[in-house]
Amino acid sequence: MQHHQAQTTCWDHPKMTELYQALAELNNIKFSAYRTAMKLRRVQKALRLDLVALSSLVDVFREQELQQGEHVMDVVEVIHGLTAMYERLEEQRSILVNIPLCVDMCLNWLLNVYDSARNGKMRVLSFKMGLVSLCIADVQEKYKYLFRQVSGPGGLTDQRHLSLLLHEAIQIPRQLGEVAAFGGSNTEPSVRSCFRMVRTRPRFTPRSINRCAWSSGG
Repeated sequence: MQHHQAQTTCWDHPKMTELYQALAELNNIKFSAYRTAMKLRRVQKALRLDLVALSSLVDVFREQELQQGEHVMDVVEVIHGLTAMYERLEEQRSILVNIPLCVDMCLNWLLNVYDSARNGKMRVLSFKMGLVSLCIADVQEKYKYLFRQVSGPGGLTDQRHLSLLLHEAIQIPRQLGEVAAFGGSNTEPSVRSCFRMVRTRPRFTPRSINRCAWSSGG
């Protein structure tokens, strides 16, 4: 599949190609928020992440020793993490999961989002962002968990780490062709805006999440 916006070409799993064709059919939905939500739901169900609980993901991350957000994973580590996730899903839900297909599909999607150049590397934070964004959990619980990945002792973060978090988040709508609806890929204006809103404090905390945008749409 060729991604014209990024001017790159990558090879997708045949099932992933079918998924992207199905996503393209949603482009006739007028409102960007609904269109993006529908696309995310299609991806979520195709990857079986609509069955994966956040608590299960947290257990997998811990077992795989994926604690350092800026640590870089190679494809083998990603495959090990995904295999553990789907094996846990099969065991916990007592359902039959085509684990090889699910791993291939989820790996394909994560690489398309976070490694379109196919260097075979992605940050632990990227891996977590992709999976947590599409797992089963209240959106506030997802926000809290992801914020903790870039916060230090005391639950505080700084502009660099918040910028990194928002950069990872915006890659998902970017890959779906919906980044323009969220203000583009430049997250720096949102980061500056967030810190201006809490300028009485030197750092940003989760309490400020509801008072500023998570995307570069401001």
